[in-house]
Parts: sequence; structure tokens; C-alpha cells
Amino acid sequence: MRTCDLCGRQAEEGLTLTWMTSVENGRSRTYCEDCSRQHLRAIEGKLDSEWW
Repeated sequence: MRTCDLCGRQAEEGLTLTWMTSVENGRSRTYCEDCSRQHLRAIEGKLDSEWW
């Protein structure tokens, strides 16, 4: 079971193929497809999630 680090959504491993992962300050973070789409510009701009 994976959990989105932003909204808390959960899904089975096989259903998270469209989810995104990121490493921030040495910590791995996982984001669901909805949160990834909503914050795409901040993610591409390499802003830490605390700025979103």
C-alpha cells in the first residue's frame, strides 16, 4: 500500500504506476497523479513541497 505524501490518498502498489516520486532533502516522497498534476510547475521548478 502506498500513500501520497501530500493528500494522504492510498492505493495498492500495482495501481500507483502513474504516481510520481521525488527526493527532497534526502527523503523519498511519493505523490498521486492528482497532486502531481496540480503542482507540476513547482515540481519541475525543483521547489520543495513545503512551498506548494
